[in-house]
Amino acid sequence: MADTINDLTQKLDAYLNDDQIDLVRRAYLCAEKAHSGQTRRSGEPYVTHPLAVAHILADMHMDHQSLAAAMLHDVIEDTEVDKIEIVEQFGSTVAELVDGVSKLTQFEFQTQAEKQAENFQKMAMAMARDLRVILVKLADRLHNMRTLDVLGAEKRRRIAVETLEIYAPIANRLGMNEVRIEFEDLGFGTLYPMRAKRIQAAIEATRGHRKELVTNIETQVGEQLLKDGISATVIGREKHLYSIYQKMRSKSRSFTEIMDVFAFRIIVDSPDDCYRTLGSIHSLYKPRPGHFKDYIAIPKANGYQSLHTVLFGMHGVPIEIQIRTKDMEQMANNGIAAHWLYKANNQDASVGSHARARQWVQGLLELQQNAGNSLEFIENVKIDLFPEEVYVFTPKGKIMELPLGSTAIDFAYAVHTDIGNSCVGCRINRRLAALSQPLQSGQTIEIITAPGANPNPSWLDIIATSRARSQIRHYLKHLKSGESIELGERLLNKSLVTFNSSLDDITDKQQAALVKKSGASNFEEILEEVGLGNRVAYLTARQLLDIHESDAGNNMVIGNREKPLVIAGTEGMMINFAKCCNPIPGDDIGGHITAGRGVVVHLADCRNYHEIQEKDKEGRSVTLRWHDNAEGEYRVELKVEVEQQRGIIASLANKVNSLDGSIESIKVEERDSKSSIIHIFLAVSNRIHLARIIRRIRVLKSVVKVVRVKR
Repeated sequence: MADTINDLTQKLDAYLNDDQIDLVRRAYLCAEKAHSGQTRRSGEPYVTHPLAVAHILADMHMDHQSLAAAMLHDVIEDTEVDKIEIVEQFGSTVAELVDGVSKLTQFEFQTQAEKQAENFQKMAMAMARDLRVILVKLADRLHNMRTLDVLGAEKRRRIAVETLEIYAPIANRLGMNEVRIEFEDLGFGTLYPMRAKRIQAAIEATRGHRKELVTNIETQVGEQLLKDGISATVIGREKHLYSIYQKMRSKSRSFTEIMDVFAFRIIVDSPDDCYRTLGSIHSLYKPRPGHFKDYIAIPKANGYQSLHTVLFGMHGVPIEIQIRTKDMEQMANNGIAAHWLYKANNQDASVGSHARARQWVQGLLELQQNAGNSLEFIENVKIDLFPEEVYVFTPKGKIMELPLGSTAIDFAYAVHTDIGNSCVGCRINRRLAALSQPLQSGQTIEIITAPGANPNPSWLDIIATSRARSQIRHYLKHLKSGESIELGERLLNKSLVTFNSSLDDITDKQQAALVKKSGASNFEEILEEVGLGNRVAYLTARQLLDIHESDAGNNMVIGNREKPLVIAGTEGMMINFAKCCNPIPGDDIGGHITAGRGVVVHLADCRNYHEIQEKDKEGRSVTLRWHDNAEGEYRVELKVEVEQQRGIIASLANKVNSLDGSIESIKVEERDSKSSIIHIFLAVSNRIHLARIIRRIRVLKSVVKVVRVKR
């Protein structure tokens, strides 16, 4: 039988006063009235759901405002009651909590993913104002997961996937281990019912065989601690379904291998007793080297504290032991809900896991501000919900906590955004190291910066933190915008010259007229669109000058239209070089404007470029020439036909390197036993540089032929 409001008030008597309990009861009556006539899929009155959510929060000893919000969490979404009525009856705090949990019902979304992302983004912003929003939401989701059976198969799967991807990791991030375990087991049972049943059956089959050994180990450990004068409770831990399944998949272990490891938890009175207990059990069983972790000295990101050690027990049986105090045990199981402090004495609410949780939520806000859209935001959030961490040190000895797989770039952005943006190198334990090297706990990291340095787009492939990812994307978006505007100016000026005009001749009135006509917010937006290739420069020039098709011929100065755009090689992301022909300074070149990429540069005799020109109906082709002092490195491919000879690849590499050519890769295709074709992909500065390298390669005795590949 479902719990009633009277059952709830009996629970609340233990820790709330009469006025607070009365508020919760009034919220229940309001919800009962609002949801009157509504039923759940199971056929029960709808109000049983918010009541069950309140019961879950009461088990966590949550405050009266959270419980009232739990009662009312669906009324804004599903009934005629609005936020103003809740403010009038229960106060603004309860109303804000309810509003934060409510979904976005007033918008239409194109995809389920977009809907999920927008809803979570709204909830994250509400969490920043009040952390209790997420606790009410977790309790709501937990009851929904417990009652999934009545839903259709597809909806059950969708909710289970969302729970495993988002809500279980959030529960873990907030230290709520019991909620996380229930989320994972319920989600696993929904997604893979047969696998869950088989693992559960296997656990029950082994339980009898394990019981005697578990009892013996508990007895031995208990006697050893008693002998050393340590008061402790020893508990045999049973692994939960999803944890076993994950280990079987990720570590490619059999069920038997996982179950052969026996896990125990030792609960003591003080942190000092934790370390004494560790010494005591290490004298009883031999520890496995490299398997000790001290999460008391350095707590996990979610506030979790414990000592972990792995031992060789009786007959070589591996034993995993966690040692912690009663407070640490409470914190490990319930996280920020373990000692909720929204009471009159709110002065301690900023300590421990609360401070960590708030810091994480503030990080979510920063991600939200830098994200381009809600889907990008939720992608960053998923990246941020890490199960494991590494702990590294700054040169001054400060501990920095980063997710597993982080690099020096992640570290740099964790210190400060400006440090990340200007990072050019790093030292790990005082030695120069690659920025892409994954960090390990205990290392000391020093970041080398340089004025004028910028983030590299390739960093996005080697970072692990959502903060670094969002800051790099944010910088690149602004950089791309600035480069687009600059390129747009150049392209538009080039087209205006066709009509014997320039941007300097264009009046504010002409700019304003085009802005109004195009629906842009300002003239810079039009320039950016031109630079990005989303607007054609030639047509934009005609619109600015208000030249119609019939007038265009009379206003053109023949010859100026073909004045080329100069490419210096330093323009940035809005000038791209075609991979089909790999143009380099000194080549005859042409280009076309591609939406989103700016100008794509081709060799003038490139087959693809000719096809693009033939199909160009909008005037997107553009005449180009290299600047006399073009800078940078440009990729080319050389096809070298050689006679078989030992060490020929090393000889080729030496010749290229001797002339400062940078080899990217070498690919060999054997023709027969006497000859081979070697493809060398290298970076050169211009045609003269390439010609020198080709001449140097030709002098090798075994080289038959060298040609530059232009596809």
